[in-house]
Amino acid sequence: MKRTLQLLFIVSCINQLLLSQNIFTMDCDQTGMSVNVGSQEHMVSLYHGGPVYTMPFESNTVVWEITDMQGNLITKDTIVDDPHFTFYHHIAITDTINVSAHFTNHAAIHEGFPINCLIEDQLSWVITEDIAPSSLFPLGVYTKRWTFVHESLGVDQNVELSVDESKFNKKRSLVKIVDVLGKETLLRTNTVLFYIYDDGSVQKKYISR
Repeated sequence: MKRTLQLLFIVSCINQLLLSQNIFTMDCDQTGMSVNVGSQEHMVSLYHGGPVYTMPFESNTVVWEITDMQGNLITKDTIVDDPHFTFYHHIAITDTINVSAHFTNHAAIHEGFPINCLIEDQLSWVITEDIAPSSLFPLGVYTKRWTFVHESLGVDQNVELSVDESKFNKKRSLVKIVDVLGKETLLRTNTVLFYIYDDGSVQKKYISR
C-alpha cells in the first residue's frame, strides 16, 4: 500500500511538472479544419483543431487568409489563442472560396522544431442528402451548408515535401462518382450524383454552380 502511494505521488509530481511547463504538441497531420454549425450563406464560421491541442495556448497563432476563385482577397486576419474564425463575404454561393490557415506556436517544440503547420482547402456550398452506407436509398435528410472540398489536414512547413506527396491529405478517399442510373461519371453540376467512398459510405449530392 505504501509503495502504491509513493508511486501515485511520483506520477502526480511528473504530471504537475508537465503542466507547469505547459508544452503539449501534436503532428501537423493530426490537425484539420471544420465548418461550425450556424454558418450561413454569407457568414462562415471555421474551427481549427491545432490551437485546442497545442500548449502554451497564449502562443498559438493562426493566420487566416480567404480568397475567391480568382485569387482576390476576401479577408485576412491573425487570431491568437482561439481556434475559431468567422468571416463575412458577398460572393455568390455558386463560387468556391479558398481557405488558407497557417498555424504556428514558437514556444511549442515538436520533434526539434516549433509548431509550423499550413492547411489549404476550398469551401463549396453543397446541398446534400445523406443515405445509408449499405444502400442507395436516401434517408430524406437534406442539408445546405458550406463544406470543405478536400478535407485537408495540416502540412508541416518545417519538412520539405517530396514531389510525389499529395497537396491534400484526406480523411477518406473517394472511390467513384455515379449518376442516378448507377453509371460512373465525372463531377457535374446541377445534377444529382452519388459519391462512394472507400469506408463504405455514400453521399447523394447536388452541387449548384
